[in-house]
Amino acid sequence: MKNWIKVATAAAVGVALSASAASAAWEKVVIATEGAYPPFNYVDKDGKLQGFDVDFAVKLCETAGIECEIVAQDWDGIIPGLLAKKYDAIIAQMSITEERKRSIDFTNYYSTTPAVFVGKEGMSVTAWKDDAVVEDALDGLVIGVQRSTTHSAFLEDNFPNAEIRMYDTQDNALLDLTAGRIDATLADSGVLVEWVKSDAGKGYAFISDTFAPKEFFGEGTGIGIRKEDQDLKEILNKALAEMLANGSYQEINKKYFEEINLHPN
Repeated sequence: MKNWIKVATAAAVGVALSASAASAAWEKVVIATEGAYPPFNYVDKDGKLQGFDVDFAVKLCETAGIECEIVAQDWDGIIPGLLAKKYDAIIAQMSITEERKRSIDFTNYYSTTPAVFVGKEGMSVTAWKDDAVVEDALDGLVIGVQRSTTHSAFLEDNFPNAEIRMYDTQDNALLDLTAGRIDATLADSGVLVEWVKSDAGKGYAFISDTFAPKEFFGEGTGIGIRKEDQDLKEILNKALAEMLANGSYQEINKKYFEEINLHPN
């Protein structure tokens, strides 16, 4: 089911962008998120979208002075849905990569979290060291990863002697990890940090250092838009800059990640 949240316009609080021609052309924006990547985006027990990406999207629209509808979209179809004009933007922890920029455009980055492997306590892998791939680090291991992600591409491109199993969601990879069907999983540290502290993650831990080489994981996560919508890109970039300047971004960051600064620059 698609879940949505309507955000009231911020004209009443005098947001300057609402008076611009560009903003007038975008009185309402439909934003897609995955809804299956907690704590960034997920569906709660009442069927409502929640998480960092959702709170960020709500505040971004308020700051920009536009009305937004937020919908859930499966990850595999999230870029095709944007190109088919089912929605106008993607806020779903999508890494800005050269491959994706061939088909869509991105705003400035709004968050960044390095990758990390999680497995049973006592395990250790070193897949990235001294700015290079350690090609034999995963030999003989079964590694679970969400498909169509930078993490899956990193594994497939660099570790031919590991068995890579693809999942539709990161939650399903974690379920197979605890069931003993895979040896480890690779994902954003921001997704895994709370899981390893939870009851579900008891006995599991980070089994590698965090790492984020740009040649594999891009320039951070940005808001995906269609290439022709440069006026929308300008609106969203200005609203993001205002959120960073006035502290509202940092408030959302702290709500979900006490120990992680998602926007270090």
